[in-house]
Amino acid sequence: MGYENILLEREGAVAILTINRPQVLNALNAATLREFDCALDEVAADDGVRALVITGAGEKAFVAGADINELRAMRSGADAVRFAQRGQALLFKLERLEKPVIMAINGFALGGGCEMAMAGDIRIAADTARLGQPEINLGLIPGYGGTQRLARLAGRGAAKLLAYTGDMIGAAEALRVGLVDRVVPAADLMREARALADKLAGKAPVALAMAKRSIDGGLDVDLESGCALEAACFGVSCATEDRVEGTAAFLEKRAAKFKGR
Repeated sequence: MGYENILLEREGAVAILTINRPQVLNALNAATLREFDCALDEVAADDGVRALVITGAGEKAFVAGADINELRAMRSGADAVRFAQRGQALLFKLERLEKPVIMAINGFALGGGCEMAMAGDIRIAADTARLGQPEINLGLIPGYGGTQRLARLAGRGAAKLLAYTGDMIGAAEALRVGLVDRVVPAADLMREARALADKLAGKAPVALAMAKRSIDGGLDVDLESGCALEAACFGVSCATEDRVEGTAAFLEKRAAKFKGR
């Protein structure tokens, strides 16, 4: 489908989704979120896509937050709850995509933008990136899962410090607290993100999906339950043609050719 607020491109087995509203620092409005939702459906349905990179248009921002005009227009607590729930549902959908999602954070990742970044699998930040949850400065708190994912990634103390103060942190500090996974020079960001996406696209798709399901699903349960989930996911991956191909390729000292079956 045609999009007005995002770009969805395909390069080989990698899809690149760009939030394309640079004139407002790629702020998320309702129309953009609807298009983002549809784009996720496209990526999920395309068996030729094996990895997804998400970034923002321009050099200044990944996503600088929600559209403040839409926040200002809310008239009741019930409106706010629905607003939060819609955003949370979208980010759960992103998080549960059974393909690896790499966030290429090219500038400001604030509010909803930081929350979107946290719903990806791997976050690569430009050394010029700035991240934060500044909602407190608007008399609000994060509403798209920010208080929950931030505490899980960076720890309770760092989450409270960012949510309570609304301060932004640079890429180096985000790396130190675990909010991002890698920091690279801004000029190298998309090359690094694409190289990683290409690498992951060459892996066995079902095994990648099972690794994602096992890691994410095991975070909030006890160790024994997490290991039970791991065993079940291991069984799914073992029952694939790709497992037969992968083990044969290893023994034959050749590169495996995975088909996602």
